Amino acid sequence: MWVSFGGVLKEELGKGPSAHGFEDEHWTSARVQTVIRQRLRVSLSVATVWRLLKRHGWSWQAPARRALELDEHAVELWKKEVWPRVEASRRPMVAGSSSRTRPGSP
Repeated sequence: MWVSFGGVLKEELGKGPSAHGFEDEHWTSARVQTVIRQRLRVSLSVATVWRLLKRHGWSWQAPARRALELDEHAVELWKKEVWPRVEASRRPMVAGSSSRTRPGSP
């Protein structure tokens, strides 16, 4: 049953989330759970869905997110002009003890 189940699931997921009524093109375990329940008439927990996906070679992936209003020029300017000042203003590392009650030996 799992082999044919996995084949049907792969086919359904291959259609993409929008083919199943979702607004964007990102699969989540909960969305896959919904597809399995609606198309295959099987109720599984989200944890079981995750194990099933993992067994069939699907992996968790985080989408690359970038702010829509990101100003690349401003970011580069900040890296060149502001970051060096911030980095230079940090306290220098000195040898010592992390204990407040027993200072480091000379």
